[in-house]
Amino acid sequence: MSLHAQDDPQLRKDQEARLRAVWKPPSGWFFRWTDVNNNRIGVWYTLTAFGFMLFAGVLALIMRTQLAVPDNDLVSANTFNQLFTLHGSMMMFLFAVPMFEAVSIILLPQLLGARDLPFPRLSAFGYWSFLLGGVFVGGSIFFNAAPDGGWFMYPPLTTRTDLSGIGADIWMLGLSFIEVSSVAAAVELIVGVLKCRPPGMRLNLMPLYAWYILVVAVMILFAFPPLIAGDLLFEMERLLGWPFFDASKGGDPLLWQHLFWIFGHPEVYIVFLPSIALFAMLIPTFAQRHLLGYPWIVLAAVGTAFLSFGLWVHHMFTTGLPKISLAFFSAASEAVAIPTGVQIFAFIATLWAGKVKWSVPLLYASGSLAIFVIGGLTGVMVAIAPFDWQAHDTYFIVAHLHYVLIGGTLLPLFGGLYYYWPLITGKTLSDRLGRIAFWIMFVGVNLTFFPMHLSGLEGMPRRVFTYPADLNIGWLNLASTLGSYLFASGVLVLVIDLMLSPTRKKAPRNPWNAGTLEWLAHPDDEDWGIRSVPLIESRYPIWDQKDFVAKVDEGRFFLPDAEEGRRETIITSVLDAKPVSVIRLGTPSVKPMMTAVALGAVFILTTYHLYLLAAFGGVATLGCVLWWLWDTAAIPEKHEKPIGHGIDLPLYIAGPAAPGWWAMFITMMADATAFSGLVFGYYFYWTIHPNFGADFAGPGTYWPMVALLLSLASWVATVAAREVHSRGAVSPARALLVVGALAAIASLGAGLRSLDGLDPQANVYPAIVWVLVIWTVIHAAIGAIMQSYTVARSLAGRMTPAYDADLRNITVYQHFFALTALIAYLTAGLFPEAGL
Repeated sequence: MSLHAQDDPQLRKDQEARLRAVWKPPSGWFFRWTDVNNNRIGVWYTLTAFGFMLFAGVLALIMRTQLAVPDNDLVSANTFNQLFTLHGSMMMFLFAVPMFEAVSIILLPQLLGARDLPFPRLSAFGYWSFLLGGVFVGGSIFFNAAPDGGWFMYPPLTTRTDLSGIGADIWMLGLSFIEVSSVAAAVELIVGVLKCRPPGMRLNLMPLYAWYILVVAVMILFAFPPLIAGDLLFEMERLLGWPFFDASKGGDPLLWQHLFWIFGHPEVYIVFLPSIALFAMLIPTFAQRHLLGYPWIVLAAVGTAFLSFGLWVHHMFTTGLPKISLAFFSAASEAVAIPTGVQIFAFIATLWAGKVKWSVPLLYASGSLAIFVIGGLTGVMVAIAPFDWQAHDTYFIVAHLHYVLIGGTLLPLFGGLYYYWPLITGKTLSDRLGRIAFWIMFVGVNLTFFPMHLSGLEGMPRRVFTYPADLNIGWLNLASTLGSYLFASGVLVLVIDLMLSPTRKKAPRNPWNAGTLEWLAHPDDEDWGIRSVPLIESRYPIWDQKDFVAKVDEGRFFLPDAEEGRRETIITSVLDAKPVSVIRLGTPSVKPMMTAVALGAVFILTTYHLYLLAAFGGVATLGCVLWWLWDTAAIPEKHEKPIGHGIDLPLYIAGPAAPGWWAMFITMMADATAFSGLVFGYYFYWTIHPNFGADFAGPGTYWPMVALLLSLASWVATVAAREVHSRGAVSPARALLVVGALAAIASLGAGLRSLDGLDPQANVYPAIVWVLVIWTVIHAAIGAIMQSYTVARSLAGRMTPAYDADLRNITVYQHFFALTALIAYLTAGLFPEAGL
C-alpha cells in the first residue's frame, strides 16, 4: 500500500467503511456489554468508579452529621465504625485506583496513536471483577455486615472472630478480588505504553501522561502484591486458626502493619501521580507552549515512585521501633518532597513562560495544587517522629490525609473531567457551572478540613463516633460538618452539569487547541479511534508537524485499512518505537465476563465458608480461562501484511518482542512480589524470636530437597522443550513437556509430604512453613496445567515451530516457578537450623 494510493478518494472511503464495520459495537443491549473496545470499557469503568465515589461521599456526610455536635446519637458506635471503614475502603480501593485505570484505558490508545490497547479482553475482565467486588463490599452496609475495623483492618481486633463479624471477611476477600482487577489493568497499561506506541515515538517523545501511567502501573506491581500476601495470612488466621498475628503462639500483629503499609504509603502516590499526569497534559495546552523541564519531570516521577517504597514505617512511628529506623524513615519521608516540588515548579514555570488562557480545567488544576501543597506541608510535619508521636491518631492526621487526597486526586480528576469531556462525549460542559462548582468545593474543602488541624491538636482522636462537650471543640466540628455539606453541594453542581451535557451542542474538534495525539479524535466519535497510525517526530505533533492532522485523517500514515476484517494495531519496539508487527486484537466476547463471575464466586462463597461451592467456582474459573485462551495466539492466514509506505510487518511474533511475553513477565513480577511478602514474613518472625522453630519439628531436608529437585526438573524440561521445538523437533518437545508436567505433579506430592507432622494451628513456625510450601505446590500445579495445555495446542495444530508463542510464554512462568521453589524449599528445609 503506497502513499500515492491514499490520494484516491474512493479508496479512502472504502477503507473507512471497512474500519467502521470492524469496530462497530455489537447490536442488542446484552451483546453491547460483551464488547471489549477499550474506549467503551473505560467509560463503564469511569462511571462505575464515579458512582462508588458518590456513595462513599454520602457515607462521609452521615459521619460528619454524627460529629456535628457533642454527644450526638444519630448513629450507633457500631454503625459509625462501619461507615468510616467503608468510606475509606471505597475511596481508596473502589475510586482512586480504579478511576485512574479507567481514565487511562480511555486515553492511552488515543495518546499513543493506537487503535486499542493490546489486551482489550483483559480490560473487560478487570472491569467485571471490579464491578462485582465493589458491589459485594459496598452493599454489605445495607445488611449491617460491613467491615468495622478501619480501612487498614489492624489485627488482632479484626482477626479474632469473636471481636469482628463477617464484615472482616467481606473486606478481605472482596478487596482481594478487586486487587486482581487492579493488577490486570496494570499489566494492560504497562504493555500498552511499552509496545503500542506509534512509529517514531521514542521513550523521550512519549507524552508525560504515558510516562506517569507507566510509573504508576509498575508501582502497582510492587505495592499491591504485599497486601495480597497479607490478605492470605489474614484469612488463614480467620478461617483456619493459623496464628500469624497471635502473639500467644509466636505471631505478631506488626507483620500485618508492615505488609499493609508497604502497600499503603505507595498507594498515596499511586493515586496522586496520575492526577499530576493530567496537569502535565492540560498545563501546556493552556500555556500554549511545550512543557518546561520534560526530562526533570520524568526523573522526578520515577524518584517519587522509588522513594515512596521507603516510607511505610512513616505510619508506624508509635509502635516502638528502634530509633535508627525512625531516623531513616523520617528522613525518607521528608526527602520525597523534593521530586514532588520539582514537578510542581516545572508546571508553574511553564505557566509563567506561556500565554495563559484561563479556563475551568486550569482553575481546578491551580486550586488543587494550592490544597495539595498545604497537605504536603503538614506531611513534612508528621514525617518528624516527635511531632508524629503527638499528632498520631488525632484529627490532625485526618486533615493532612484529606488535603493530600482531595488536592492531589479528587480535584485534579474534576479538572481532567472538564478538559477531556469534549474528547470522550463530543459534548461541552458549562463554563459557568464549572466555575461555580469549583469555588463551592474549594471553600468547602478548606472549611471542612482546616479546622480538623486545630481539633486534632486540641486532642480529638480519630475514629470516635462522639465526644464530650467539655473538650470545647464542638464549634470546630460544626464548622467541619458545614464545610462537608458545602463541598457536597459543589459536587452536586458538577453532577448536574454532567447530566445537562447531552442537551448541549457538539464540541468542535480539539476545542482547546492542544498539541498531543489524543485530540486527533473526531467529534463524530468513530469507533476505530485514530484514522491511521502516525509517524511521530515531536512531543506535540499537532503543533509541530506540518499538515499532521490532515495526513492522519486522509489515511496517509500507517495501517489505514482493515483489509482482512480484523481489529488490528501496530506493535513497536520498547526503546525506539520501530514497527515490529501487527497484532490482532480481541473481539467482543462473553468470556471475560464469565471468567470474572466464576472467580468472584470463589471469593464470595469462601466468605460464607461454602468451601465446596467455592471449589466448584475455582474449577469453573480454570475452565473459563482455558476457553478464553484457546482462541488467542492464532496462526494467521498469511505471514505478513502491508501497513503502508512499502512496509510489511508479520502478523505473528513470539518471545521478548511480543506483547504476550511481556504480559506474562509482568504478571509473574507481581506474583514474585507477593511471594516475597510471604518470605518477608518468615524472616520477620525469625528476627523477633531468638529460637524461632526450636520447639517444633520442621519439615527436615529430605522431602523439601526432593520437591526442589523435581521442580527444577520441570523447569529444565520446559526450557529444553522450547529449544528443541524451535529446531523443528515437535515430538521430542511434546515428550519433554509431558515429562515436565509429571515432574511438577511429583514435586507437588513431595512438597505436601514435607508438611507431615507440622500442625499449623500450634505455632507461627509450622504455619508460615505451610504457607510457603502450599504457595509453591499451587504454582507447580499451575505449571503442570500450562505444560499440558501447550501439548494440547500442539496436537491441535495451533502451535508450530514457527508459531510458538504459547511455549515461549510458559517458559517465562517456569523461570519464576523455579525461583519460587528454590527460595521456598531452601528456606523451609535448611533455615533455621533449629527447624531441622
